[in-house]
Amino acid sequence: MSSQSRLDRAYANAHVIPFDDQSKFILFSDCHRGDNSFADDFANNRNIYFHALQHYYQEGYTYCELGDGDELWENLHFSTLLNAHKNVYRLLRKFHLENRLQMIWGNHDMVYRNPAYVQKHLSTFFDPKTGKDIPLFPDIHYHEAVLLQHKNTAQSIFLLHGHQADFMNYVGWRLNRFLVRVLWKPLQIVGIADPTSPAKNYRETIKVERRLKKWIADHEHQMTIVGHTHRPRFPDANALPLFNAGSCVHPRSITGIEIAEGRISLIKWQIDTNRDGALKIIRVPLEGPQALSDFRK
Repeated sequence: MSSQSRLDRAYANAHVIPFDDQSKFILFSDCHRGDNSFADDFANNRNIYFHALQHYYQEGYTYCELGDGDELWENLHFSTLLNAHKNVYRLLRKFHLENRLQMIWGNHDMVYRNPAYVQKHLSTFFDPKTGKDIPLFPDIHYHEAVLLQHKNTAQSIFLLHGHQADFMNYVGWRLNRFLVRVLWKPLQIVGIADPTSPAKNYRETIKVERRLKKWIADHEHQMTIVGHTHRPRFPDANALPLFNAGSCVHPRSITGIEIAEGRISLIKWQIDTNRDGALKIIRVPLEGPQALSDFRK
């Protein structure tokens, strides 16, 4: 099956979510939540991510995670990640219980495409204090793709991880997982990058983006938002509407895409200082806000 066929299938089976100009979404991708070891890239930005997520929870946003939220190539069990980042998962649970959580699986958490696996590992967790299983994400569902469908204009926004355009990270993900878990995780600790990742391989990033652009061009300029490459992207209104949320493992910052009041923005959260030298976490607009209608096909 070609990358175009995989993208076609994801689009045809996408989970449809109606929205309007009063809806608010925050899209993050590639959090790679790990075990809080030296190999856990997410640990460096955990406080930034948690602060940003608290802001969006309080402001009534729906949280959409575009894949690779959990690092399940380097780590065998979700429980390891939960124990390392309990405050994050408790906050995600609050989104879930209010029906404000949409989860998409990527190549690093591709095991979540199996509903039985999700039910077994994410519905509850074992509390050693009580010796009982406690609800975590009851009845949670992971999707390969989500289609935001505007109630009034019928404009749609296609959300997916993007590894459908990357053969080895979609079809050959088990081999890549083995290499990362056995070989590259130990080497990552001493600073050697994983060559299987397009985020560390510029040529692979270009290839993935080229395939995604071809699919968009062949589908009447379907507005599409992905992750996977870790490279933030916000096109001009007259260009092919391929957006990328970036990642939450940039050095000292995270990037994401906001959709609110009928507009779309690329934003960054980072640590800054005030005049007194005190550290603070701030939101920095990078691109937009731009009207969604400017990208209508």
